Amino acid sequence: MSLTDDIKEFALDLGYSKVGITTADSFNEYIEKLESRQSMYDFYVEDPRQPLLGAEPKKLMPSAKSIICFVWDYAQKSFPESLVGKIGRIYQGRCYNAPPHRVNGARFQLMQDFLKRSGCEVGKGINIPERWAAARAGVTTFGKNNFVYAEGIGSFVLLGSFIVDEELEYDKPTLEVKCPEGCTACMKACPTQAIYEPNKLNPRRCIAFNAWWTQDGKPAGLTSHIPHEIREKMGTRVHGCDVCQEVCPRNQAQLKANLPPDNFLITLAQDFSLPKMLNMTDEFYATRIQPLMYNYIKERKYFQRNAAIALGNLGDPAFIPDLEIAMHDPEELVRGYAAWALGKIGGRPAKQILESSNSRETSESVKEEINMALSNMR
Repeated sequence: MSLTDDIKEFALDLGYSKVGITTADSFNEYIEKLESRQSMYDFYVEDPRQPLLGAEPKKLMPSAKSIICFVWDYAQKSFPESLVGKIGRIYQGRCYNAPPHRVNGARFQLMQDFLKRSGCEVGKGINIPERWAAARAGVTTFGKNNFVYAEGIGSFVLLGSFIVDEELEYDKPTLEVKCPEGCTACMKACPTQAIYEPNKLNPRRCIAFNAWWTQDGKPAGLTSHIPHEIREKMGTRVHGCDVCQEVCPRNQAQLKANLPPDNFLITLAQDFSLPKMLNMTDEFYATRIQPLMYNYIKERKYFQRNAAIALGNLGDPAFIPDLEIAMHDPEELVRGYAAWALGKIGGRPAKQILESSNSRETSESVKEEINMALSNMR
C-alpha cells in the first residue's frame, strides 16, 4: 500500500470517522475574509498563536507539503438532558484539545507517533484554519451557521490535522455550503443574532464567546465584562452554546438517534448543579468542572460568573441563599455577577441582601452592579 493508504487506514483504525489529505498551500480566501472582518476578529488576529501566519503553513514550515485532516464524531453517545443547555456537547465529549493522558488526547498522540514512524516530519505549533483545511481535504462541507458538516454525521464533529513534509495523494475539495436552499433556521434561532448573514458571525455577540473569551488580559482589550443585554440571553449556558446546531435540519438525524448512554457523563451529571458551580469547592472544581471545561478558562472565577448569570436567568427565588453566599466571595467578579443575578430574581429577600452587601462593599465595580440591580428592582 502507499503511504497515503497506510495513513488513512491507521486513522480509521484509531476510531476517526473520516480522514482526508490536502496540500500545504496557503489559505488565501480565509486570509482575505479574516482581514476584511478584522474589526470583529481583532482578538483572534492578535492572538499569540498567530492565525494569519498559520494560514500560510510553508512560512512556518518550509518543508511542508501536505495536511492530513481528521474528523472525530464526538456525538456517538447520548448527552444527559441535565447538562444539555448548560455545557456544549463538544465539551461534554472531552475531545477538544484533550490532554495526552485522556483517551481523546492519546488518540491524537498515537496518530502523530505513527506519522513520525512512517518517516514524516510533523509540523509543530502551526495554527492552521482547521475548518478550511478539512473542507479542502474533502471530509467536510460548510454550514450557514459557520460550522462544518461531515457527511452522515452532521456538525457535532471535532477536527484535527497534521502538517507533514511528504507529498501524498490529495482528495477532492468540498469547499461548499450544503444547507437546504433558503434555510435560515440557525440565524433565526440564535438568541443574540450573532449570525448576521449566512456564513458570517459577529463573535462578540456569540454566547459561547461571551462565556469563555471574556477574560481580563486577553488581546484587543477584552475584559471579563459581559454586556447586560448578552447576559440576559445566555440562559443557563455556562460553557458553549449549541442552539444554531440544534435547529439545523442537517443535524436532526443525529439529534433524534437512539444513542447509547455515556456512563461517565451520567455519573458526573448526578453531582453537577449551577449552585455548586457558583460556590464551588476544590473537589467540585477538580472532579466536575475540569474534566469537561478545561479548554479556555483557567481561573474558576469565570466559571462562577457564568453560573451566577445562569441562576439569575432562571429567576428562581430558591437560589437566593446560594447567591447570598456568593456575595461574600473573595473575587469581586463573582460578587458583581451575583448582585446582577439577585436583581434579576428580585423580591424583598434579594433586595435586603443587596442593600446589606452595598454597605460593606469596597469594590467600585461591585457597588455599581449592586446599585444597578437595586434601581431595576424599584
